[in-house]
Amino acid sequence: MSQSDARSPRPPREKIFNAPFLPLLIAASMPVLFYLQERLPDQGLSMAFVPADLWRGQWAGLFTSMLLHGGWAHVTMNAVGALAFGAPVGRLMERGPGPLVFILFYIAAGAVAALGYGLVHPHSMAPLVGASGAVFGLIGAATRLMGGHGRVLPLFHPMVLRASAAWMAVNLIVGLIGLAPGADGARIAWEAHAVGFLFGIVAIGPIGGWFAARRDLPIGGV
Repeated sequence: MSQSDARSPRPPREKIFNAPFLPLLIAASMPVLFYLQERLPDQGLSMAFVPADLWRGQWAGLFTSMLLHGGWAHVTMNAVGALAFGAPVGRLMERGPGPLVFILFYIAAGAVAALGYGLVHPHSMAPLVGASGAVFGLIGAATRLMGGHGRVLPLFHPMVLRASAAWMAVNLIVGLIGLAPGADGARIAWEAHAVGFLFGIVAIGPIGGWFAARRDLPIGGV
């Protein structure tokens, strides 16, 4: 071995697990919160979102419902989704105020998804629980980030349109047939999923453009 070879720096080791911290934290929090939920006197039912409550001025459920789940399969599915699709969003928002923006984005997606469901079923007394609306917000955002090489793809990019159509088709089929793991006969709020997805795929445009401008990356459009 030559002297120059001995002094050359070793290439950095590739991380085995390279998920951003916040998506990992959100995914890990879900089973912990569900463990605590199961030990509440009403199993968290008082924190669920009931659409009819909107017209009584009770809005807290829009936010607290995303902390609850209907079973361990439900928790697992949402935790995996938050980690997988939150990763590209988290990488975009790693610097500066990015972590705060990520958390606000996630919360807003969940609240808007629940609100959309409430507007579709304004008189329903059936409680809605789960972080699926927020997770679908991450899926919508990730749809415009995957294949963009660090930038947000235009909303009407062919890749984005194809992926969006596929996600909405799967969501509609699962919602109407009820094939989701852990559903156990409960109604699947596919409308909330759709609204969360639409929020994410639209909101990531200006948000991603702002972060891209800070990093001197090309901006992909609306």
